[in-house]
Amino acid sequence: MNRLAHHQGIHKFFLALGLVLHVSKPAWKHLVHLVDALTTKGFSGTLTDVHHWSFHPNHRTTLSHFFTKSPWNEEKLLGKLQEWILRQIERLAKRKNQPLFLSIDDTICQKTKPSSRATHAIQGCNWHYSHKDHQSVWGHSLVWRMVHTFTQAFPFAFRLYDKAAGRSKIDLATEMLSSLKGKRAHPVYVLMDSWYPSQELIEACLKQGFHVIAMLKTNRILYPKGIAVQAKLFARYIEPQDTRLVTVDKKRYRVYRYEGAIHGLDDAVVLLAWKADQPMTLEYLHCVLSTDRELGDEDILRYYAQRWSIECFFRQTKDQLKLDGYRVRHIQAVKRYWVAVLLACVYSIAESQQDLSAGLELLRSRKGHSVIEFIYDAAKQEIPIDVVKKQLHVA
Repeated sequence: MNRLAHHQGIHKFFLALGLVLHVSKPAWKHLVHLVDALTTKGFSGTLTDVHHWSFHPNHRTTLSHFFTKSPWNEEKLLGKLQEWILRQIERLAKRKNQPLFLSIDDTICQKTKPSSRATHAIQGCNWHYSHKDHQSVWGHSLVWRMVHTFTQAFPFAFRLYDKAAGRSKIDLATEMLSSLKGKRAHPVYVLMDSWYPSQELIEACLKQGFHVIAMLKTNRILYPKGIAVQAKLFARYIEPQDTRLVTVDKKRYRVYRYEGAIHGLDDAVVLLAWKADQPMTLEYLHCVLSTDRELGDEDILRYYAQRWSIECFFRQTKDQLKLDGYRVRHIQAVKRYWVAVLLACVYSIAESQQDLSAGLELLRSRKGHSVIEFIYDAAKQEIPIDVVKKQLHVA
């Protein structure tokens, strides 16, 4: 019997990525089934689920071997995927005359802390502080980068933050920038929250010709008239009449524009901003840095708002693609799982030409139709129902 029709779309996408020369036939087949399972409603992250939801014809242990021992190169696959993403994003930026955005942030894939008697704990886990939970949690911490325009966003790269390796998240974020070498036709803005804009990372961005737009901590040092002062102390002297009202996405802000040096940077813009309906007190103060002094206040805030796409990515991939649902234990297998999630995410977005939610809705609908057509064709060919049940894993 022929494979399910919706697998054809995944095969076509792999061909577009140029994977033919880089992935063996067995690995190709496993990857097709993986992407199918990951994008199926009800998937929980286990290899049993991959086997069941993708109607995998081989024994489940072949999947375990694929993650832990199979000689496929996940870095090569990721490289081909990144080349494809850049082509799409740059074409879109050119057509719509938009800047490119790179968003950097980190997330924790939380795991259950194994008992001291556990013989096979998941490798690479550690305690990491979770801002969401306001406490340290056990798991893997990942630094991610997304590439996007105003209308399309793709996850692009990730690095595992391993405390034992002695490299900081700033180091990992800096390293990820280097995969975007070469002159770009459109301006590139690196977006980050207040945890990331260190002098080292800002300099690495500027060296590559990228601008930075980032939230700053309110204790960052500014130098108005050459006097060093924390942004939050400087803000005390700002009166409502010193600000201007700015509207971004139907939200209104009171904004004071500071231009000059900040700690670690000779020349920048810092917007000291409050939502218009909130008092101008320290608890409501936001400080937004832009290394591009040509941008107006509205554009700085509008560009920074694009960083929301990486927050959505974390939430959706955990809820829908089980980014944190894996049970494999070997660190290489875990990294391969994340690459598979990235592949499934990009495929979903590419198929819908919209976002991950729309893509998953489309793929799940397509799969439902495909299963019905599969059963209908089998009935026309008078294939015994037991054979059909076996192929669909309902025997």
